[in-house]
Amino acid sequence: MKREWRKTAGVAAGLLSLLAVTACGGQNQNAAGAAANGNNQGAEATATASSTAVPTDTATSTNAGGETLTVYLNDFDAVIGEMFEKKSGIKLNIVSGNGAEIMSRIEAEKGNPQWDVVWIDAMPSIYGLDAKDQLMTGWTPENVAGLKDNYESLIPEDGSYYPTGAHASGIIVYNKTTVKGADIPASWEDLKKAAYKGKLGMADPAIAAPAYPFVASFFEDKGMDGGKEYFNHLMEQGLRVYPKNPQVVQALTSGEIDIAALQESNAYSMLSAGEPVELVWPEEGAPASVRVAAIQKNTDKADAAKQFVSFLLEPEVQQELIDSGDESYFEPSAEGATPKADRAKGAKLNFTDAAYASEHEAEIKQWFADQAVQ
Repeated sequence: MKREWRKTAGVAAGLLSLLAVTACGGQNQNAAGAAANGNNQGAEATATASSTAVPTDTATSTNAGGETLTVYLNDFDAVIGEMFEKKSGIKLNIVSGNGAEIMSRIEAEKGNPQWDVVWIDAMPSIYGLDAKDQLMTGWTPENVAGLKDNYESLIPEDGSYYPTGAHASGIIVYNKTTVKGADIPASWEDLKKAAYKGKLGMADPAIAAPAYPFVASFFEDKGMDGGKEYFNHLMEQGLRVYPKNPQVVQALTSGEIDIAALQESNAYSMLSAGEPVELVWPEEGAPASVRVAAIQKNTDKADAAKQFVSFLLEPEVQQELIDSGDESYFEPSAEGATPKADRAKGAKLNFTDAAYASEHEAEIKQWFADQAVQ
């Protein structure tokens, strides 16, 4: 049976194309990054850079030299620059893109890194950068003691990255006008039901940053063979895989699919937009996508970089991101910050071991890529 694999280009070709462009553009921090997928829609297809600014009289100036910190990220680019400059007086040069774009850009620049801090919901990939000795280690933010216990436990022994929060990389979303009664899925195993044949979709783990932690959770829980069996079963039933979560939203809205494993901010955005959907947090929990911040090992702006990472761990900052950010549905890592009021109470997140997910990242992503050509 032919796979229902909705991608605008092959994973391998897209990433090779990205590497070629980012290698050429790495010297210009204000240049747009390359697309990981040539026909991706609009701004979502490219890694873009911008320098934010606020009037100098609103900043608490600790930056007499006019230092600018380059931050690679995949969310919150609309708000974080102004927030940090108001607090520190330090401008951010923001390079934004999806998970594949950011990590491929870092790989392309490894001989001459153009970034100071990376802040992205791809903990396994950042763990991999640490394993390659590309991150600053041996330092501890003063406010790390304010993290919740389950997030403090995620900090590696060498202090190479720090978690700023986590969200569900996938919860079950279904169209309530077409899926009713006994057909409503309640668990991840329910998605294997024959009744959902041709109706299910998800994001591509090789492109969308949250999608890899989503699939990695199943592989850790079931083992490599069990994980392949689970997703192969879904694919045999016509699972449709889209480049990113916004494309999954579009498929749900258009009626192309009726059920999805969807990243939680996108899921709640559908609810707030009045789309005819309902959300299901499976009782066994939802795979977590942990957002972490790390500093480039050889940055010449170490003090400013440390200020920024410490800033991200402050409960007031995390609360502001929840109240006004573009990916505002998440569980904050800092004590004192609270999730959005309409987020499911007691929502359970399952954390995949970063070492396991990093070790198997290439294998799992390649396996998914191989299914695309079958």
